Amino acid sequence: MDSLQKIIVWLPPLLNGARITISLTILAVSAGLALSFFIALGKMAKNPVLSRICGAYVFFFRGTPLLMQLYFIYYALPMISRAFLLNTGSAEADRFIYAFIAFSLNSAAYCAEIIRAAIQSIDKGQSEAARALGLSYAQTMRFVIIPQSIRRIIPPVGNEFIMMLKDVSLVSIIALVDITKTTRNIEGSTRSALVYIPAMALYLAITAVFTLIFHRLEKNHSVYE
Repeated sequence: MDSLQKIIVWLPPLLNGARITISLTILAVSAGLALSFFIALGKMAKNPVLSRICGAYVFFFRGTPLLMQLYFIYYALPMISRAFLLNTGSAEADRFIYAFIAFSLNSAAYCAEIIRAAIQSIDKGQSEAARALGLSYAQTMRFVIIPQSIRRIIPPVGNEFIMMLKDVSLVSIIALVDITKTTRNIEGSTRSALVYIPAMALYLAITAVFTLIFHRLEKNHSVYE
């Protein structure tokens, strides 16, 4: 079997692995981004207890390796308490959920800092003007600050998404069959290092698509700049 034929045979399992990689990345970053708004606002809150709790959360997840966090959530938590033991009836689904939790919590810490920096970059005079017009703090954030922050948030969130897309390869450690795990399985069964070429090309293609998407989003929101 020549090289091209081998690659054609390997493509279906690699694409199936890509489905896991893409879906896990999208779900984890989306959940992390939703959570990060509350963490960012909490960190900027005047309440010192809330601010320190949110600050400690960001410090912990940014200060420890993502792989260690994945190990802790997948291996350690179920050992600490059976309440954390998942049993959906599918080992693959259990691994996916554990990975989703780990990556979401990690992404939330990074996105919280992105959002905090974007919000604080908006001129304080706009907040003061909005409050002078009778807007509440929530209304000021919703109608004045956040719309202007969106364009500044998109590029770093796009970078976080691309980084997460590549970091998802860590799930091969817990036997979740993403692109990397599929590549290792094929390489182990065929003893052919050639499989790494289509695997890396697939990563590049996915990265290129999402880079273009975030670039378009940034342009669409440039009206706020």
